[in-house]
Amino acid sequence: MADRDADIQALLDKKAIEEVLVLALRGCDRADFDLVAASYHPDAYEDHGGTFSGPASEWLELLRARLPNAGLINHVMSNLMIELDGDKALAESYITSYSRVLAGDDGFDNATLARTVDRFERRAGQWKIARRTLVWEWNRETPITETWGRGGITADPNSLLRGGKKPDDALYQV
Repeated sequence: MADRDADIQALLDKKAIEEVLVLALRGCDRADFDLVAASYHPDAYEDHGGTFSGPASEWLELLRARLPNAGLINHVMSNLMIELDGDKALAESYITSYSRVLAGDDGFDNATLARTVDRFERRAGQWKIARRTLVWEWNRETPITETWGRGGITADPNSLLRGGKKPDDALYQV
């Protein structure tokens, strides 16, 4: 029975870590800074793969300024592997981000695959990121060609309920 209890606790711990990761991505997509900040311990370190390296608190301040104006962005997490070691864990996840960059007449859609390698720690019963390393894998940019399935989804894109930032997104209207 003891092994079963340990297995159940491991599942609960892994699910808690997964939820931290997913909520942080939701925070980025919806410009909900509090969700992103809640995923890090106060003394966490962020290595954003060559674009930033330092205290996560400084990274979070950069995000606080960037997120509301970041345009449309969606992150999709996959291939999550979590290795537990007591009150510490190593989590590796693949993150595909899709964004629309509106830059005058030269707007484009951007797809990027990266991996996050996170050291999690459980403190006061809560799992949070203690150190994050982001690894860039590939990137692709294409011209904006939004036709909504060449009209198969809708002939009038203005009729669609579209995603937005906090508090305008449907998530915050429920």
